[in-house]
Amino acid sequence: MAKRYKAPGEERKQDISTVGDAIRELLKAYRLEGRYNSTELVSRWPEIVGKTIANRTSRIFVKNDVLFVEVNSAPLKQELNLNKSRIMQLIEEKVGKGVVKEVIFM
Repeated sequence: MAKRYKAPGEERKQDISTVGDAIRELLKAYRLEGRYNSTELVSRWPEIVGKTIANRTSRIFVKNDVLFVEVNSAPLKQELNLNKSRIMQLIEEKVGKGVVKEVIFM
């Protein structure tokens, strides 16, 4: 029985993954996934809460799975505290589940 000729790269088609999948695997391998997700959350903050709210926040950072947001307006801070669960839901929708466990408005 003769062997069938395989075109270059034909045997690798089963192992093909997207670039995104490859990057996620690399982040997991180097244990950088959490740091990447935290950075993505901070950079996407205006998209998550809207530009109006984002313009009234000055410092945003993640430490020990807690998102800290410095708010410039006391009434806005109160409103955000009342809507923490909705903000957590938006974070999970936009960035992913488990990126942060809590949000603290300062």
